[in-house]
Amino acid sequence: MRYGDEKSSRRAFIKTTSAGVTSVAIGATALAASAGPAAFATEPATARRLPLAVTPACSGHETPASIEGPLFKPRSPERSDVRTPGVRGVRLDLGGVVYDTACTPLPETLIEFWQCDQNGDYDTSGFSLRGHQYTDSRGGYLLRTIIPRDYWGRWGQRAPHIHTQVQSPGGPVLITQLYFPDDTEAYGRDFAALNAADRLLNRACTIGLTAQGDAHYSGTFDFVLKTTA
Repeated sequence: MRYGDEKSSRRAFIKTTSAGVTSVAIGATALAASAGPAAFATEPATARRLPLAVTPACSGHETPASIEGPLFKPRSPERSDVRTPGVRGVRLDLGGVVYDTACTPLPETLIEFWQCDQNGDYDTSGFSLRGHQYTDSRGGYLLRTIIPRDYWGRWGQRAPHIHTQVQSPGGPVLITQLYFPDDTEAYGRDFAALNAADRLLNRACTIGLTAQGDAHYSGTFDFVLKTTA
């Protein structure tokens, strides 16, 4: 898979054959809640606390790799919203930053996403819930999608997950899968039991999830990549 050869013509991944799973760890994203001036308005001066340091978003450890699976399709459309008519699942807005192992954000990084729908089905004839995009000048990305459902496949029952391929300009391709916290609520499914039974699941690839109400979640996940082979 190459980054630059066909970016100008179709800006999509060229599917390559890959084997093996890289055993690595991920730098986890931590969200820091901040309180504005109004939060301290009723506190005496002696009770005020110094603001806590922001937890670093990047530890420098590479995101763990995983299998690609049999359902990748090349030449997906370039888009951040992969929902199409007929998709009626629990909405998910997923964002984050792509870093290198020195914790430097990586702009123009190619990210491919694909997943099953609210029924556990993949679109193999079209590109519903499939797409690719490039990180912005700060290395950020945003994906508008739904929470996928579990399904049965060649590796048994799979917990809900999102497939990704990530590649910085000129760098090697990271293939991995993103998972959901045990307390996720969607489709009446027991995410804790599904996660525990999935032998491919890597807890280091768990999305940070926040319920927004009205069957809507926001999520965060930061990728850390090698930029040389």
